[in-house]
Amino acid sequence: MKSGLTPRSLALAFLGFGLLYAGTFYGIEYWRHRRGPWQVDFVNGAEGASLLIAQPALHIATTKIVFVGESGSASNATWHVALDNPRATLPFGKIIYADLTMLPGVVTFDLFGHEIELLPSVLVVNERKVPWRPGTTLQLHATNKPPVPPRPPKGWSP
Repeated sequence: MKSGLTPRSLALAFLGFGLLYAGTFYGIEYWRHRRGPWQVDFVNGAEGASLLIAQPALHIATTKIVFVGESGSASNATWHVALDNPRATLPFGKIIYADLTMLPGVVTFDLFGHEIELLPSVLVVNERKVPWRPGTTLQLHATNKPPVPPRPPKGWSP
């Protein structure tokens, strides 16, 4: 009796499974990154520190959040940050939560004591939902801060 396992059939099986694995892996990676990250501009200008938020793949045009009376580290400067890494360095404030498994993902900031959360469906500012609308400008004052400062979820660290 002749065995069905020949070196040629083993090599073809190995090659077939390798191609299947590579195709699946790169297909999943494409699906994860296809929409791209949040695009956030941190601006320190005359009216105070502000954020300009956009996500072109979700048709979220520039939304502006102004922190009245607050300022970042340098005057009249703009920094562009693509949020594709949970350990991204911010010019002011900090990331307290980031789930970037499927971009754009969910990102929560603590900026001057205000909690800003970017979700694909809605913007959450100090636990208040704000729909994504083109040209929206929100002004946050020191009196708008939540009574309890924003904290990362238990067990999460960037």
